[in-house]
Amino acid sequence: MKKIKKILAVSIIGLLALILIATIVIGINLDRIVKLSIESVAPTITQTPVTLDSAGISLLTGSASIKGLVVGNPPGYQTQSAIRIDKAAISLSPGSLLSDKIVIRSIEIHAPEITFEGNPFGANNLAKILDNVNGTPDTNGPIRPGTNKPAKKLEVDDFLLAGAKVHVQLTGFANKELDLTLPDIHLVDLGEGNGGVTVVELTQKVLREVIHSTVKAVGKAAGNLSGKTVGKGVDKIKSGLGGFFGK
Repeated sequence: MKKIKKILAVSIIGLLALILIATIVIGINLDRIVKLSIESVAPTITQTPVTLDSAGISLLTGSASIKGLVVGNPPGYQTQSAIRIDKAAISLSPGSLLSDKIVIRSIEIHAPEITFEGNPFGANNLAKILDNVNGTPDTNGPIRPGTNKPAKKLEVDDFLLAGAKVHVQLTGFANKELDLTLPDIHLVDLGEGNGGVTVVELTQKVLREVIHSTVKAVGKAAGNLSGKTVGKGVDKIKSGLGGFFGK
């Protein structure tokens, strides 16, 4: 009997060790998979280079993070990047990773750096990226690698972008450079319900809000620089972006 108990104890310890090793291996591979997925899928949506230093996911706590996300500029623009995010904190429902819709409880991005290059009354790098996103042909989202199935849908209950710094390089204003701080951007209930949203749809929504806030701030500054009133400046921005503010 003692021998059987000893064998059972050793077996249980061995099983626990295997589970622990498997969890570590899965965790490490999942981090790598997320990084590779972002760096392969995001450029097809923005049509710009996208790099990520690292991603981390804890299945036990339902937390995740990304570090060093850089969205490059479209061809024709000279600044090094359009958006830089040092770190984003994410809270998600671990069980949803196995379903068709990933439920993200919150995304928090603090002090990202945004570069605005161009004319707030006409062409600029951020508007071009949004045009690229809007022109993504697959409205149902990218296909899962190795399958014919569409990528998982998303639900984001709470999205916060706070303290964003905007580096502005204006054309048409003697190449004036400015540094601005954006008001916080807070979005809720994105993709709530059974349907969810695709990665493309989520990118469109967030990017529209970022551009809306950025171009409005730039337009005010540019309007002041050009001696125009803020109201007229914003009206020109609306016209230059094809009624973007009305969307």
